[in-house]
Amino acid sequence: MEDTTHLIYDQISDDKPFHDLVDAFYRHIETDPILRPMYPKELEAAKRHLSLFLIQRFGGPTTYNDQRGHPRLRMRHVPFVIGQPERDAWLTNMLAAIEETPAFHPYREQLVRYFTDSADFLVNG
Repeated sequence: MEDTTHLIYDQISDDKPFHDLVDAFYRHIETDPILRPMYPKELEAAKRHLSLFLIQRFGGPTTYNDQRGHPRLRMRHVPFVIGQPERDAWLTNMLAAIEETPAFHPYREQLVRYFTDSADFLVNG
């Protein structure tokens, strides 16, 4: 199946839904007993990084690369033990955030596939 997630930004053509998605995701992270300890006390930088990454990954401006370099997802996550419980919690929170962000409902199937594959890819423990 062809990956067309890089076309989502052009169809949405706005950064705001990506920020809304990330805000919804982090509202879940703030109370997640498995994942919250893995994040810094202050979440603003993490929110910004994830928003910029998603905007870029789904076809928007390359601000993430311009500011932080290549995403190197696996390398950036190496310091954290990510087993099945962490993977499942992360994916559950992200899928809930998609449900809470109406702009992404038309792309639900693509996003579920992308985020599931990404969560699987980052398991390291």
